[in-house]
Amino acid sequence: MLIAYRAMDERVISAMRDAGYNITVAQARLAQRIAEDGSRLVDLAEQAQVTKQTASILVAALEREGLVERVPDPTDGRARLIRFTAAGQAAADHAREVVMGVEEEWNEHLGPDLATSLREALTSLRELVDPYR
Repeated sequence: MLIAYRAMDERVISAMRDAGYNITVAQARLAQRIAEDGSRLVDLAEQAQVTKQTASILVAALEREGLVERVPDPTDGRARLIRFTAAGQAAADHAREVVMGVEEEWNEHLGPDLATSLREALTSLRELVDPYR
């Protein structure tokens, strides 16, 4: 699973750089956890399994690239949410398209039966191991 995960990571990061996005693997791993309505920094740090300070540095780099912004949390006036800018949402959409393309390649390689079985097995396993599902 780790080898397949890393292969997917490398394909996505390479495609993002080719498309002109200056993003690191660490930034991408954090960005992929941003909720549709935005996420608090502490939640991103926890989900990405990094310190709050590291998450703050990664978010600041994404801000400099114009991909995310910090906005007031409507449910807590003291808190801020990190959310995608329009450019950031375009980048996330591009990354999603790359992922779908890689999955399509893998499905063709595995064939329909094995690809379906693999997806079902991984989905079932996620119920056991993913605290953020």
